[in-house]
Amino acid sequence: MNAPGSSPRHTFSANAAHRQLPFAVRLEWGSAGALTVAPAADIAVVVDVLSFSTCVSVALDRGVEVFPYRWRDTGAEDFAAHHQAQLAGPRDGGGLSLSPASFRAAEGLRRVVLPSPNGSELCQSLAGEVPLVAAVCLRNAAATAEWVAANLPDDAVVAVVAAGERWPDGTLRPAVEDQIGAGAFIAGLVAAGKGGYEAGDGRHGYAPEAVAAMAVYESAEPRLREMLQHCSSGRELSGAGYAGDVDIAAELDQSD
Repeated sequence: MNAPGSSPRHTFSANAAHRQLPFAVRLEWGSAGALTVAPAADIAVVVDVLSFSTCVSVALDRGVEVFPYRWRDTGAEDFAAHHQAQLAGPRDGGGLSLSPASFRAAEGLRRVVLPSPNGSELCQSLAGEVPLVAAVCLRNAAATAEWVAANLPDDAVVAVVAAGERWPDGTLRPAVEDQIGAGAFIAGLVAAGKGGYEAGDGRHGYAPEAVAAMAVYESAEPRLREMLQHCSSGRELSGAGYAGDVDIAAELDQSD
């Protein structure tokens, strides 16, 4: 919190405890959390299961290049034109949108500008803070974890950011599907041999926040599709006619 009379520029600060500095694998939520744990990290992993990261995964499977962009920004059309890319629209507009099913059905895609209020904005903002940014969902959690373990140093710092959703007033709504997705990626790091895991003596190197997300994933994994279908975000999408998007998001480790 700011002290009375403090500079308006210092609207947010975090001490070493909130930055999870002792740990190489960290986890936080939303934009404020991202800007807390990501500085000085080697890679930021943005998890937005429903649906930005899942759209990216489906697009990459088809060889499509995706450009993140800010949500409801009037410069999106010019940005897309500059990159000779198609601009994805809102779900209710028909055609290519923030819907994994629309990416799976579209023909002739090469480049897409994909705005979203959570995952896409996080990816764009973090690109100026860390050397690498990955968009992770359940479809590519293991593949991304294996890539990180194989290509980054053993002591690389991994900042996992669960994007979450927004309440009507714009504040962060923690979303269980993103905690599950983050946990799937973190479990993948452990399976791939990312340093610091000792089964008999705790999980050194993994922040408790990261360990908790992994426990949520391990609990959810046996009924993963059901969890996504019945969580708040899944029910919201299904109620709007996008149950197929939830099914695609539940395709655990179906992408390499």
